[in-house]
Amino acid sequence: MTAQKKSTRTRLIEAALELFAAQGVTETTTKAVAERAQVNEVTLFRHFGSKYGLLLAVMEEYANFAQLGKALVEQAISKKSIAEALKAYAQESLQALERVPELVRSVVGDAGQYPLENRLAIGEGLSQANRRVAECLAVAIADRGWQSRFPAEKLASLLNGLLLGYFIIDLTSEGDALWEGKEDFLESLVELFLHGAIAPQTPTTAKVTPVADLPSNLVHAILQRARKLGRQEYALAYVLFGGGLTAAEIVRLERSHSLSDSHQHILQINCGAVRQVPLAHWIMGKRYGSSTNNPLTQWLKSRKDDRAALFLNQEGQPMSEQELQALWQNLTQGLLTLEGKSPTIEQARQTWCVEMLMKGIELEDLSILSGMDIEELQPFDRRAREKAAIEQAHRLDRKSG
Repeated sequence: MTAQKKSTRTRLIEAALELFAAQGVTETTTKAVAERAQVNEVTLFRHFGSKYGLLLAVMEEYANFAQLGKALVEQAISKKSIAEALKAYAQESLQALERVPELVRSVVGDAGQYPLENRLAIGEGLSQANRRVAECLAVAIADRGWQSRFPAEKLASLLNGLLLGYFIIDLTSEGDALWEGKEDFLESLVELFLHGAIAPQTPTTAKVTPVADLPSNLVHAILQRARKLGRQEYALAYVLFGGGLTAAEIVRLERSHSLSDSHQHILQINCGAVRQVPLAHWIMGKRYGSSTNNPLTQWLKSRKDDRAALFLNQEGQPMSEQELQALWQNLTQGLLTLEGKSPTIEQARQTWCVEMLMKGIELEDLSILSGMDIEELQPFDRRAREKAAIEQAHRLDRKSG
């Protein structure tokens, strides 16, 4: 492709890459980059804002983080085992870095000379890249039925941090006898993640996990606390008990995933088991609005921002699983289950499953709405039958009296 046919942005990024690699980021001026790209300096600022904005674009373009995240999902689908998927992703990541070794060397070598605001900008750029990979990683883990001991964001950061660290050590030093080459490192990395971070879900997990649904008075107490805290807190509690979603699914919801009309209010789930889930208006015998006027629609109507995420943290960023867990702990502080324990956020999903079965939904239909296997739902079915039998016994007792 000739220079005339390339876009201005592409020419600027390529020119910056050449100069950064040749003389370092600190010594490279925006004027020099603009001259090499055959544009004026104002055009560079219009596209990237500053030299460090240009550096972020160069890093993203040539490390291709978005494609790497996509590759992780593709590897998870195409490979027979988690070990193969992780190793393939790690290999592609190192290959992406190997395409621009001088850029990496320059960024690392010059980093101490960057002003604080620029180091923060680069850190945010890397965090955004990690978040992209984390989103794909969460989908890959859920789709294959794996389990992770860490939230997806931490897992992605840990994985990419180890890969970048290995590459920098290999790039900047000689005689390191710790690894017998890249293949040895990759095998060790996969072994670490398989036995320390990720593991296939055992088929017996669902069978041995006891069902611990919450009583109605406790559910309503949590919802009332949430209502007093604020619209977002009320909406979150409503989605937990009215839709039966996992924490991972909730934090990845976007505003466009909330679909409501005069007849129904549906959430589109694109993480893990892709499906649509109708939000219940009646929860444990009490009505919480309608399809067009409920805690979630009220939260959305009150929003003044243009963020895509359905739920936000105090900084206006998408809420993380850790932040959702902290909110749940705040909502349930001092409350105890019948067993004398603090309610867990997972029990909201269990409560929803049991209530749906109590309302008469078939197991196959609940499997579609919950994304859980029918075998996994068997304990919930037994619990629903148990509660129905208790209610029947109470009715007979009252009738006898």
